[in-house]
Amino acid sequence: MAEYENVLMDRAGTDDRVGIITLNRPEKLNALSQELLYDFDAALHDMEADHTIRVIVVKGAGRAFSAGYDLTPSQKTGADAVVRRHRGVDDKGRRLLMGIRTGMQQITDIHMYFWNMAKVTIAQVHGYAVAGGCEMAMMADLVVAADDAQLGHPGLRGLGTSRTGVIWPLVIGMRKAKELYYTGENVTGTEAEEIGMINYAWPKEELEDRTLAFADRLANMSADHLAILKVNMNRFYENMGIYSSVRSSTDLDAAGQFTEFSYDWQEKMRDEGLKDALQWRDGPFRETDTYKKK
Repeated sequence: MAEYENVLMDRAGTDDRVGIITLNRPEKLNALSQELLYDFDAALHDMEADHTIRVIVVKGAGRAFSAGYDLTPSQKTGADAVVRRHRGVDDKGRRLLMGIRTGMQQITDIHMYFWNMAKVTIAQVHGYAVAGGCEMAMMADLVVAADDAQLGHPGLRGLGTSRTGVIWPLVIGMRKAKELYYTGENVTGTEAEEIGMINYAWPKEELEDRTLAFADRLANMSADHLAILKVNMNRFYENMGIYSSVRSSTDLDAAGQFTEFSYDWQEKMRDEGLKDALQWRDGPFRETDTYKKK
């Protein structure tokens, strides 16, 4: 198998018919740098081309699936930098909407490939799958999680929108989808199963074995037959507008960088640092959650 800096590739199950892709930046809670995302994209292409792999499991190394997009700038320059990155600013340092939108759509292309690739995919979630990490997990065909995992999109609080809408309108009811979107709150794996966001929530110590057993069961049929079943199922959702909706969500995510609340968040980040900015952003939500208490 090919080797990549930011993801690991392995095989498991009966006759090694289950492919495993592990996001591998554990020291950063698998934050989604552009380098990781492009490595992930390449690993998906490698496994899609291998007919002996029937189902792909995506998981995270260390303490989390993924804590979201990496908010720190890349330290790589020159030939080591991601050549497809778009700065989103002009030569005077001014932020440009269409430049930011272009960069975001390039990442959306990876999400949409993950959604539509000719393999059945399972996201195996533990720890955090939040913000961009939740977006990635939701694009898998099936999602399983530890019962104490945390899934949600706190980035909706001042960082724009979700560039994929985390496809919640397609997988959970309207009322709960709107609540999670308007508050940026997380739910546990158990709650996520109850509202239909994921397929199963299992005890953390059983997650690895039960996910592999689930994947191996799906892999009883050949890769090409599973691909036909997947395309057939995806067409229903695509005809309901997933492509246009995800593209629109990405455009609005770019536009969301220019709202009053987003500018306040950006200033807090710049002037006070991430820790204080998060307290400013999330503190009011922690202090006003009494409506949930019985």
